[in-house]
Amino acid sequence: MRAYVMINEDLCKGCEICVNQCPTNTLMIAEEPNNKGYYPAVQITVEACTGCRQCAIMCPEVAIEVKLVR
Repeated sequence: MRAYVMINEDLCKGCEICVNQCPTNTLMIAEEPNNKGYYPAVQITVEACTGCRQCAIMCPEVAIEVKLVR
């Protein structure tokens, strides 16, 4: 099963908690800043994501939603 990690770039402050919590290294910090000057997290691979939702659970800004794909 694959999962899409949808990150609201306007809410993400680039704290890296989600990146550090991801057991499959699916996330990384973007190279470009968002509108507020923060470097948000981005999903780098859909295939590796297991949909565990640890990123969404740990996000202090509630900026992450995980959608499972069959």
